Amino acid sequence: MTHTERALTLPSRDVTDPDPAIAAVLSKAQAKMGFLPNMYRNMANAPGLLETYMAGYDAFRSDSGLTPAEQETVFLAISRTNGCNYCVAAHSMLADMSKVPAEVTEALRDGRSLPDPRLDALATFATAMVQSRGLPTAADLDAFAAAGYSETDALQVLLAIAVKTISNYSNHLFHTEVDPMFAGRVWNG
Repeated sequence: MTHTERALTLPSRDVTDPDPAIAAVLSKAQAKMGFLPNMYRNMANAPGLLETYMAGYDAFRSDSGLTPAEQETVFLAISRTNGCNYCVAAHSMLADMSKVPAEVTEALRDGRSLPDPRLDALATFATAMVQSRGLPTAADLDAFAAAGYSETDALQVLLAIAVKTISNYSNHLFHTEVDPMFAGRVWNG
């Protein structure tokens, strides 16, 4: 995606911010992650936005019941569909770290069918949910179920969409620069 639109001009924030709410949420994020991603520095301009993102992200990661490969499949499918260069780069790197097979990650990045039928069904469903604005067809739901996913799994995909909508749209608004640690997986959709 090319960004010819105007970006938000709010400053990138830091743990030393004079606003205690911003400093607190960024300190919490840094303690958890070990560094502050550019995306978090931007979202912190609205501390509730970053808090909501982190709570939803943590819930999806810890409570979804999906494997790390399935989680990255969902996040990459959503981020690609939304055209978020930052999140595709970040989740490509996280997929590599989670030992997601390279052919799966590359297919996700390219918008191709995945070599793993179960992951392909998951990516297809996540994409259909985003494209339909949460109105999947009966065929979408049936294909998801036929791959072994439950109705609860569909709700977990919804949680991932909510979280990625916050990050993807925030990155669109800021034209967020990809952090150096994700630079090896830059994506320009």
